[in-house]
Amino acid sequence: MAEITAAAVKAFRERTGLPLMDCKKALQEAGGDEDAAVEVLRKKGQQLADKRSDRETAFGRFGLHIGSDKSVGAMVELLCESAPVTTNEDFVQLADDLAAVYANNASITTADELLAQPSPSAEGKTLAEQKDDLFNRIREVFNVGRMARLDGPSGGYMHHAGTTAGVMLAIEGGTDDAAKDVAMHVAAMKPAALDKDSLDPEIVNKEREILKEAALAEGKPENIVEKMVEGRIRNFFAERCLLEQAFVKDDKQSVGEYAASAGMKVTQFWHWVIGEK
Repeated sequence: MAEITAAAVKAFRERTGLPLMDCKKALQEAGGDEDAAVEVLRKKGQQLADKRSDRETAFGRFGLHIGSDKSVGAMVELLCESAPVTTNEDFVQLADDLAAVYANNASITTADELLAQPSPSAEGKTLAEQKDDLFNRIREVFNVGRMARLDGPSGGYMHHAGTTAGVMLAIEGGTDDAAKDVAMHVAAMKPAALDKDSLDPEIVNKEREILKEAALAEGKPENIVEKMVEGRIRNFFAERCLLEQAFVKDDKQSVGEYAASAGMKVTQFWHWVIGEK
């Protein structure tokens, strides 16, 4: 077994961020070759990750690549085992890198394809290798969850620094601040659809029937029931449709009216909560 100096172990530890004994054993196994030792650590880490693959990843954060001045946008969910890891600097970087790479590569359709891409922050590594190296340091399982990509300008917001909810908007015009205001509204009010035309017709028809039965039960004449239903269905839309909802920062106007006043049109939105499907 090769004799490894304390200085070599210390330097390798600074490179990998792993415990001294792990670094020493890897260097010894690799005959002092640092690059070979990195591969030794990755293989051992992968073996451990495989054993722990069934662990629950109920925490995480959202990587966002957004901007009213960008031609593409993306949101990627990165999951982990515990809440403290969600604020780890390297974990945050990995989430952001995943979103940036996904935004700029329309051919990617799966998490595995995404992880196979070069990392924008870890030179010479793929995103998978960046993820594996992080596992070796933290010893928690990480999983890439949902991914969304859009062509065109975008906006967004991450509630609780992205560790609880993430929102991404497809926009036309407007500013980053206006888009963030609408995204914050989405996180708070949880709309079911963009507008009334986007709601499931079956849900709308069912609601109309419920309102009609309620009006008839009140003893209202048949000739005015339909008018009552149409009036009340507007409240239903105002509760569930983003553009119809009263804006949280100024309930005297709807979200659609606020967006228009900011010169912005919202055409689509994604609202995800960590761990939900």
